[in-house]
Formats: sequence, structure tokens, C-alpha cells
Amino acid sequence: MEEIIFPNQIRMYRRLRGRSMQELADHLGVSLSAISKIEKGYRRVDQEQLVRVAEFLDCPLQELFVNEQNSQQEIVQAWRREQERRNKINEKSGLKTLGAGLRQIRNEKNLTLIEVAESADMTLSVYHRIEMGQREVSDKEFKNIAKALKLSIDELREEIKSLDEKGMLEEIIQRNDAKYKLLSNPRGAIAAFNGSAPDGVKISVYGSAGKDGNIVLDFEEEIKKVQRPEQLYNKKDAYAINLCTRRLGSLLPTRSILFVDPQEVVSVGDIAVYMISETEAMIISIRENDEGRIYGIRWNPEERIELSNNDMQNVHKVVFISL
Repeated sequence: MEEIIFPNQIRMYRRLRGRSMQELADHLGVSLSAISKIEKGYRRVDQEQLVRVAEFLDCPLQELFVNEQNSQQEIVQAWRREQERRNKINEKSGLKTLGAGLRQIRNEKNLTLIEVAESADMTLSVYHRIEMGQREVSDKEFKNIAKALKLSIDELREEIKSLDEKGMLEEIIQRNDAKYKLLSNPRGAIAAFNGSAPDGVKISVYGSAGKDGNIVLDFEEEIKKVQRPEQLYNKKDAYAINLCTRRLGSLLPTRSILFVDPQEVVSVGDIAVYMISETEAMIISIRENDEGRIYGIRWNPEERIELSNNDMQNVHKVVFISL
């Protein structure tokens, strides 16, 4: 079952630019079927892919999203109906209970998402969607997950059933539903932030232009405070960066703010802040080579940034972008 992300204008801009679906598929390295689902808003698109689509179509990133001003409400409504339909399927098939059970058991065993994903021979994204109750699990995948949790298949099934009967999964399911609703709004995970936070819930914004497109960060001197996105309400280490680099070209407007969570796991396709010193950072896209080693890419011009294991602790995930 595929994760629905956002209704978009990719198809409109592709046709305006006279580009074919095959050309876009080749640019992203995916199939024609994948492009069709992406353009319909039925397939997951990560941050790096969005940036590459905008570059390919020569349009600002925010123009790819459908919004109130576009007068295409039928697209938004159709997408919302599809989202609701798939959520009901997930509920009936017990995916939410399964995901909540896996999360509870993983936490009890003090295992991280990435530890279980790697042991189960899955990508972090796929396993995270399983725990969110938004993806079906094959028999082989369930067997691998059970092994990663150091349980037999029958033991894992019985443990989840027991947790459900004790009512221990309902709170997790509710939190997952709230998080999924937040991440799957019509503007996607990259959105214009119009929400409101509880009184006094603010987040500090830092950043001034440095050399070679770097950003100077003085955490003792904030630029301003803005409303804190809901997913960062309880993240004390989270911070925001004023977009003051031209290394992203025209993909994001200069008024954009990048919200960063240093505690989130960074995975391939994420946009991240790489702290190259205590006071200087660069914006990078996370990539992986054929040998499975992580590295970063900067844009305009493209530049490869090598990352050692020690460097990764200084790479902070961008979890939200206010346009």
C-alpha cells in the first residue's frame, strides 16, 4: 500500500515545459508507473526528489504544490477522498494495530528505528511507514521484523495481540494518526506554515550569510522567533534557520525558514544542516553510494561533501520548511 503525500502541479509544469514522463522518469531514476503515481499524488516523494523535479522543470519548489490560490480545489478534494479511503482500508486490515504493536515492542527492547530496519533488511522509510500503520507487510517482511526484534513469528503475533487486548496500543495509534494527518496535508511535509501553536510556543531562528554559500549560526544571538510547528512542540533541541544562502538557487524563496531537529534520524533523500564548525553550516542533500556509504550534495554548483561516521553526529535533519 502506497503512502499518499500531496496533490501537485508536476504534470502541468511538465507539459508546459514540453517534457515527457519518460524524461522525468529518467531524471529521477524511477519507472514510468512511478511518475504517473507521483503526478497523481499517490506515491511518496522525498525532499531530494522534489528538489530535482523543480530543477528539471525550471520552476520554484513551492509552485509544485496545489493550494487555495490555484483554484484547483477538485484536485485537492479528490486527493483527500483517496486519503480517507486508504485510511479506512488500513484500519480494517489491522495495519494500525500492527504498527503500534511493533513500536511498543521495539521501545520496550530499547531498539531504534534504524536498528530494526537494518536488521530486517529494510530501508528506514519503509519500516517507519509500517510502524505508522501506513503500509502492508508481506510474510517475509514480518519474519524479518520478528527476527530483528529477537522473537519468533508466533511470539511476535501473540505479543501484539496481548498488547492490543490490554489496551496498550490505542494511545500509540492516536499519536500515529495525528502525525500522519500533519505530514499528509495537501501541502505535504514542505508547506506554508499557517498553523497556530499554544501561546508562548515559539522557536528561535538563526543564520546569516557566510562565505561560499555557507550559513553562519550564532546560537547565542537569534534573528527572531516564529511559531513552532506542531511536530516540534516537545523537541527542546530543535531550532530554525533563516534561508540566507544562494546555494539553493530559486528553488525556495528567500523568506523561507528551515526547521531542524538534531535528534531525528537522517536518511537518504533528506535535506539536512551539516555543522562544519560550531558557528558555520551548509545545507546538503543526503545521498548514498553503491557501497552504502552516506555523503552529501550541495547545489548551484553541485558539490559532493564526504561525510565520515564522526561527521554524521553533526548532520541535523530538516523536518519542515516554511515557504
